[in-house]
Amino acid sequence: MNALAVRVGQSRFLRFLIVGGFGFFVDAGVLWLMLHGAGVDKYSGRAVSFLCSATFTWWGNRNLTFADRKAHGTVAVAEEWLKFLAANAVGGAVNLGLYTVLVTFAAAPFSNPFAALPCGVLAGLLFNFTMSRLVVFRDPA
Repeated sequence: MNALAVRVGQSRFLRFLIVGGFGFFVDAGVLWLMLHGAGVDKYSGRAVSFLCSATFTWWGNRNLTFADRKAHGTVAVAEEWLKFLAANAVGGAVNLGLYTVLVTFAAAPFSNPFAALPCGVLAGLLFNFTMSRLVVFRDPA
């Protein structure tokens, strides 16, 4: 167990995965609250849950995954948050886009939605990690 903790501590990508995993639960929980507690429609509820989840994962990544690269100062922190939201929105489009291309045009087994889904998720995840590392939480110059 100690070796696992050391490995997670040394790997930005594993920390990114862990933060994203918790972000999924924030997303699902907020969506449930919006639909069943606030009574909003499924599209508005999803917009709110995405914003909450993205904000949670931005906070987690800036404090756990990229703590040595996080912005300082009100304006810089706000810019960092906006960049993170934009990167995740584009990463979501990469995810959905690859899924759509595979289920529409690929040969079996990748045309199966349950084979295409992890491909899309992985592509979006890798895109979001790369954008977070290179654009949102850049090395200090």
